[in-house]
Formats: sequence, C-alpha cells, structure tokens
Amino acid sequence: MNETWILILAGLAGAALGALFFGGLWWTIRKGTSSQRPALWFFGSFLLRTSLTLAGFYQVAGGHWQRLLACLVGFVMVRLIVMQLTRTAQQPTAWVAEADHAPES
Repeated sequence: MNETWILILAGLAGAALGALFFGGLWWTIRKGTSSQRPALWFFGSFLLRTSLTLAGFYQVAGGHWQRLLACLVGFVMVRLIVMQLTRTAQQPTAWVAEADHAPES
C-alpha cells in the first residue's frame, strides 16, 4: 500500500482514538459527578482510557515514527474539535450588580 495512504489511515485511527478518549472523558464526567464514589469513576476511567489509547498508538505505529506522528496529529485534531464544541460562552449575558454583604459597623 502507498505510504501516503498508510499515514492517512494512521491519522484517522488517531482521530478514532481521540474520539474514544475524549468521549470517555465526557461520559465519565457526567457519571462521576452524580456518583456516590466519584474518585473510583475518575480513576478507573483514566486507567481504562489511557491504556486503550496507548495500546492503540502502539498498534498503529507498528515501529514507524511517521505513523505514530500521524496518529498523534489525528488525536490532537479531535482534541481541538472537542474543545471548540464544548467551549462555554466567554462573555456573560448580563452583568449583575454585586450585593454588599459586609456587616455594617
């Protein structure tokens, strides 16, 4: 197979790994915040997501640094897309006057 196609497939595999990693992170945050044991959710998810991602990188690279780099680029591209999609509004919709709660002397 042409090396260019292999690098494109490695980039797509990296994008799939990124979607798995960041999708799992999103799911963990939703489940972990309402759980009785959030530390278990977050730690377990971290171990699983990291293990799967590193194993995927290892398989895709196959001993070639060019494939590893293409995979990493796909992973980072998904990260940037996820950050853009989940970004909250930077500007407040309305300014609320602060209340003075200091005790009077």
